[in-house]
Amino acid sequence: MKIDLTDTTASKINKALVKGRRAIGTPAVGMVLTLVIVTDEENAYDALKAANDASLEHPSRTLVVIKRVSRSPRDRTKSRLDAEVRVGADAGTGETVILRLYGEVSDHAQSVVLPLLLPDAPVVVWWSVDAPRDPAGDPLGALGQRRVTDSYAAEKPVEELKARAESYEPGDTDLAWARITPWRSMLAAALDQVDCEVVSVEVAGEEANPSVELLAMWLADRLHVHVRRAVSAGPGLTQVRLETTGGPITLHRSDGAMATLALPGQPDRAVALKRRETSELLAEELRRLDPDDTYASALRFGVDRLGGIQSASQRPEAATWTPGELPVRPVHDTPDPAAKPAGASASASAPASASAGEGDPGRPTPAQMPPVKKADPQ
Repeated sequence: MKIDLTDTTASKINKALVKGRRAIGTPAVGMVLTLVIVTDEENAYDALKAANDASLEHPSRTLVVIKRVSRSPRDRTKSRLDAEVRVGADAGTGETVILRLYGEVSDHAQSVVLPLLLPDAPVVVWWSVDAPRDPAGDPLGALGQRRVTDSYAAEKPVEELKARAESYEPGDTDLAWARITPWRSMLAAALDQVDCEVVSVEVAGEEANPSVELLAMWLADRLHVHVRRAVSAGPGLTQVRLETTGGPITLHRSDGAMATLALPGQPDRAVALKRRETSELLAEELRRLDPDDTYASALRFGVDRLGGIQSASQRPEAATWTPGELPVRPVHDTPDPAAKPAGASASASAPASASAGEGDPGRPTPAQMPPVKKADPQ
């Protein structure tokens, strides 16, 4: 069921929600959270589809905030709020309100969203595109316990990661981190099967892919070894090679679906490692609403090692790539393994390095923040 409202108010939208629930015979509210999606008209359909699919696992009230830009200067001074209320089959397992803000009201979206939040329910804010530099300091972001961004959608994804590290607050997360969850789980399980010490690591993936950078940071932070970043044709992450005292451990994926895991003294095995849809990534982030300390530790570790990224045309080693000979560029300069033994598992503890991010003067930099508690990747 759909109800269109033009030049409306938050009070009228709430009444339309009650009317819609009664019309379909479900007057009770059975949703577990409020999901606020901040997007634009171009990406609204894909973002809403992902949210509806995720609502099959997490019934929620979805508020889609679209800030419209008026063409004439006169219209920009006029405030108007249009809304589309969806309940029943049109809204997945929850209910959806699409808010289109015109004029000055677009600068005060939080005042429109606040009366529509479910009472006594957690709030998650997701920027599908154009995330603010400081999500926690954004007026809409301040409403949420969790703030989800997607650095992959940025024009400069790796630089976006640096901005995420400089402004990090507990509750922040990024879909680029969710994309590497299967890789982290597989690598941790592989290390649990062997009794050896990791000496060095090599991570291969697409150029300027934030998930590849995050995986390299996580491995360097957890194993406290030298990590090299290799450039491949993709798609996404393609290979992780762990050099250990017992022989190399390799996890290689060439087609974006199946991967090959090679362990010393064991036959190669095929493992499922497909690239997941946005709805699956979003559903994963909605499963936990507490701060992700492991993500914070990995992000802080690499914040001062992401500068000076060159394009593929400027790097001769990025021109060709074969699985047998990886062109590499160092991105992590950790202490010599001979001086500090590397841990034998991906969950080994390693202190997060100090970073020199220049954020809000009133907010402590990541280097000044208290150390985070290490957690197992599973």
